[in-house]
This record gives sequence, C-alpha cells and structure tokens, in this order.
Amino acid sequence: MNIAQYTKAASLEEAWELNQKRAAVVLGGCCWLRLSPQRRIAQAIDLSGLGLDQIEEGDDVFRIGAMVTLGQLEGHEGLAAFTQGAMKEAVRHIVGTQFRNMATVGGSISGRFGFSDIWTLFLALDARVELYKGGTVSLTDFGQNGPGTDIVTQVVIPKKACQTAYASLRLNETDFPVIAVAVSADAENVRCAIGARPARAQVVSLPVSDVRSQGMEGAAASIAGSLSYESNMRGSADYRHDMAVVLCRRLLTKVLGGDQ
Repeated sequence: MNIAQYTKAASLEEAWELNQKRAAVVLGGCCWLRLSPQRRIAQAIDLSGLGLDQIEEGDDVFRIGAMVTLGQLEGHEGLAAFTQGAMKEAVRHIVGTQFRNMATVGGSISGRFGFSDIWTLFLALDARVELYKGGTVSLTDFGQNGPGTDIVTQVVIPKKACQTAYASLRLNETDFPVIAVAVSADAENVRCAIGARPARAQVVSLPVSDVRSQGMEGAAASIAGSLSYESNMRGSADYRHDMAVVLCRRLLTKVLGGDQ
C-alpha cells in the first residue's frame, strides 16, 4: 500500500471530515487492506483512539464497536452464550490468532466481502449497522450501499429469544470458506443466511411452521435453491449449492429439533 497521509482522528467528526477527501480510507486493523497491495491511499484515517473497541451488552441489544477485533468477538462470553457458540464457531477459522487479534469488525463489515464468516452470522442475527451521520441501517441495506463516505461506528445485534447455529465448509482449517451458513430461529420465524457463494451472504426468511411442514430436507432444499451460486478455484457452483443444502439441513435440525 502507498499511504500519502496518515491521521489518528481525535473525534468522529474529524474522521468524517477527513473521509470526505478523495481516496481516503478508514483503517480497520489494516488486515483486509493487504488484499489490495497496490492500492494508493491519499488519506488514511485511524479510529483507534475513539473508544470504539468495546462490546456493550444491554437488556435488548449487543453494541459492538467498529474497532472491536475478531478475537474479542471470539472470546466474548455474552455473545457465546447468546448465540449458543455460533459466534465463536464463525470466527475461529479466520486465518489465525494473530490476525484475529488485529482485524476489526468495522473493517470486516465495511469490506462487504463475499467470503466473510461474520457477515453471514450477523445477517442471520438481523444485525444493524450504525453510521456516524447516516444513523442505523439494516445489514442488508448496508450490503447494497456500503458506507460511502460515512463512518461505521457500531454493529448492533438485537437480543431476542432465539436458537442460533453456524457452519462452514473449508478446503483447510484457515482458508476462506467454500460455503458458509448461519441459521437463527425464534418462536415464529427462521432466518437462514448463506455466504461464500462466493458472493456476499444473503438471507432467506421462512415461518417456522413452513419449515416444519416441508421437513428439514425440503426446507433446506427450498432455501438453498432460492439463491444463486458461482464457481471459483475453491469449488463449483453445483458443489456449493449441494453443500448449502447439507449445511442448511443440519443447522435447521440443530435449532428446531427433528431428524437429520
């Protein structure tokens, strides 16, 4: 990377003003920026001094600061309990411990990567993204529009009674996923997010009654079949689709009960 100017922002307002410049980039641990080694950055903006590195658990929501690391997500007991271990499962395969202790939630979400494990899980959990100027938007809308020149400050996960599970298929332990699936179910509805298609994750919602009437196999086939898949060096489109059916069935069975 070629960085012309670096600023450690003293406030969110300063960070926002700097981000209006052409070729400005908000630094989010810098790990994912290494995917673009030839990129020229006119203005690098560091948010590390703004207190955005905390996970706050309230009665109704989890508030995850943009500078929270993936390692913090992995080790947070409240998130582990709320997601029945799905948060830890979604994070633990990402590259390695040192990487997870540097890569941030804000950087991972702002990048809107198709291979993102946490994007897939956050989508199933109906997470929202909080922007400094733009307010709170759904993760789905954020996926379409991105941050633009705004600043991601937090990811907000609503705390509601639900059962959650996550699974991914990888060629090796720390590789990007070939396919990733997260399921979250409350008393009435199921949200199933499928990522690494290799496009960015999308979510499919069904009433629990529909899932039970179709059976786990039928519901899994319906959910997986409603999305498109592509081929790359890690797997073919057909393979991704077939594995999405398998993982959807397993996770639906896990969160709703029933026979495999």
